[in-house]
Amino acid sequence: MTVVKQYTDLYLQAQGLINKHSAHILNERREAAFTLLKAVGLPSMSCQDYAHTDLHAMFAPDYGLNLNRVEIPVNPYEVFTCDVPNLSTSLFFLVNDSFYSKSIPARCLTEGVFTGSLREFAEKYPQIADKYYNKQAGKRQDGTVAMNTVFAQDGFVLYVPKGKVLEKPIQLINYLISETNMMVNRRILVILEENTEAKLLVCDHAVNDADYMINQVAEIYIGENSHFDYYELEENSRKTNKVSSTFVCQKAHSNVVVNGISLTNGVTRNNIFVTFKGEGAENHLSGMVIADGEQKVDNFTNIDHAVPHCHSNELFKYVVNDNAECAFAGRILVRQGADKTEAYQSNKNLCATETARMYTRPELEIYADDVKCSHGATVGQLDANAMFYMRSRGISEQEARLLLMYAFSSDVLEMIRLEPLKERLRMLIEKRFRGELSKCRGCSVHAPGDCH
Repeated sequence: MTVVKQYTDLYLQAQGLINKHSAHILNERREAAFTLLKAVGLPSMSCQDYAHTDLHAMFAPDYGLNLNRVEIPVNPYEVFTCDVPNLSTSLFFLVNDSFYSKSIPARCLTEGVFTGSLREFAEKYPQIADKYYNKQAGKRQDGTVAMNTVFAQDGFVLYVPKGKVLEKPIQLINYLISETNMMVNRRILVILEENTEAKLLVCDHAVNDADYMINQVAEIYIGENSHFDYYELEENSRKTNKVSSTFVCQKAHSNVVVNGISLTNGVTRNNIFVTFKGEGAENHLSGMVIADGEQKVDNFTNIDHAVPHCHSNELFKYVVNDNAECAFAGRILVRQGADKTEAYQSNKNLCATETARMYTRPELEIYADDVKCSHGATVGQLDANAMFYMRSRGISEQEARLLLMYAFSSDVLEMIRLEPLKERLRMLIEKRFRGELSKCRGCSVHAPGDCH
């Protein structure tokens, strides 16, 4: 049996059960996604864009799926705390791939703003959900995205109506817990209408030692003159694999930051697609990867300058150690007529050992005149002269290596506009380089029944 067939057979057997525990609009999108999944399958390594990620191996194990929406006997608000100094957020949880709606602490949110279950949102605001859900992702001929649409029954929604400003960032904890190996099809939908502001921090935490396969799709729609920050922090176990596809659509004069930090994982593949739909829009896309052991992290980005007078600034950095293997592919497309475009891309990589592997492929396609564009990539090792300088002043080799790697990551952190998060990540990256546990200082995660 092929990898895809085990999932298409499962869908045919459980279609009624899947639909029963979801919403009408989500169910409407399944059939087309199912047809696409059967037609295209999963991308293979013979496809240039997936040359360094074996998706078939990632999806091949016999994972369980919670299609019957059996409740997990845990209250994440009781077993998870995030007390990082000055990081004041409105906290929500996805437990595996279901929004946790019980015992939500009282909080003050701006009137008219919705933060909560995708299933509930689709039932409460069917016209808005129908307008946005799967409209970007559904255009992508990718089997992983189609599979997510086939099996997603719930998820998280942030909806900010016209003119509203969220003073406090929203924090979404993706809380993974299962007694058996599990696949989660996680869905995130962000809708900011015109003249709005919001920030969303998404944190991944695997609680126990099960094998997890995360298949995530995030769709982000940003209206005219709106500002949005989207931060992702991956702190899963070494037994957690993840495929994530993020779609960002920006209207005129919008301003967006997208930042992803991968600290701990097994195998991770991130796809990020940014499309400018209105003039004067601006996007700052950045990422930081720290990989060691046998970790693999593969980032693919695509920025589509479809209209004139837009600005994109992209920076990805990797520190690759031990036998880790990482990849970056970044594509910028400046379409015909997209004059006055400014697009900059940089990928800088540090291989700390001779056995570490880094593959990079920057691409720039320009079909317009009067533009300012650049792209480039570097792969190197620790600066021998800087190492000698620090060693000659009594700094140990281990500490000198740490300082150089820490300094290497600093400009990615500077692109973060949420100051408490920036400080938090500085601490986490330093701990990660020191080989310490990467759990946040101030964050504590307990399995159910633990004393705390």
